[in-house]
Amino acid sequence: MDEIDKKIISQLQIDGRVSLKKLSEITGLSNTGVKKRLNKLVQNGLVKISALVNAEVLKLQTALVLMEVESSDAMNRLIERFKNCPRVVNLFTTLGGYNLAALIVAENRGTLESISIEKCSLRSGEGIRRSEFYPISEIHYSPFIFLREYLIIHVQNKAKIAPCNVDCGPCSRYIANKCVGCPSTYYYKGPL
Repeated sequence: MDEIDKKIISQLQIDGRVSLKKLSEITGLSNTGVKKRLNKLVQNGLVKISALVNAEVLKLQTALVLMEVESSDAMNRLIERFKNCPRVVNLFTTLGGYNLAALIVAENRGTLESISIEKCSLRSGEGIRRSEFYPISEIHYSPFIFLREYLIIHVQNKAKIAPCNVDCGPCSRYIANKCVGCPSTYYYKGPL
């Protein structure tokens, strides 16, 4: 990665829809030269062009979940269980006392509480020794997050069972309208 690549990446971070003409002016390359550089950055896996969602505009609730998982097998099962969960923005393995961390998202406070305590919670996984749940009060620098919208199955394909293998229907919090349910199921009553 050279200085021209850094300028291209920097501008894409500011505006992912920046024109080739604007990138050309900034880098001193022709439109064709910029396009070749950009294609090379994408093909080499250095950048990915994608849409981020403004959590503040959507009034989404976010939280960090820290977990101490007892073994690598338990960790792998947990990672596999939630790999298609639209509420999990990111999972991180760490080298500290808490060896797994997650950034999660919910439509409202009640749903965030459900994600903290119910069967659909990351913390409900087998092999979790201890965990901490930290609702985020404010996001600094940029309110944009990578919401995994592509995991939310469209209406005609909605399932009864969520990707984490939980059925929202009999959940007491869902029945009491304290949770909007999983966006990947036909139970879902939220805006995503």
